[in-house]
Amino acid sequence: MKASRKTKTLKHARIHERVRKKVSGSGERPRLTVSFTGQHIYAQIIDDTASKTIVSVNTTEKALAGEKLAPNVKSATKVGSLLAERAKGKNVSAVVFDRGGLQYHGKVKALADAAREGGLNF
Repeated sequence: MKASRKTKTLKHARIHERVRKKVSGSGERPRLTVSFTGQHIYAQIIDDTASKTIVSVNTTEKALAGEKLAPNVKSATKVGSLLAERAKGKNVSAVVFDRGGLQYHGKVKALADAAREGGLNF
């Protein structure tokens, strides 16, 4: 028997809340969040103490929009490397990874690995 969409959404929300209880970004180690929709990938580095977004990258912006990226592993790798590059420009080298209730597999893992290769420590 398949679970309904509402049940899946509630389960994902519960997992996300559980992760957010444990993960918090500070000035020294801001939080790297990932989010996926059916068409796009979003990643942000957030300082939770100041409630400010330090760096953000998504597939809708001009730097990546011309490539017609789908929300897959290849695109997640590009987003992760671009995020690490921009973070270096803002003098951010260490972050806390917030997978947003998603499994650390596939797109999430690809984005994290690309960010690590780009110089972010987590």
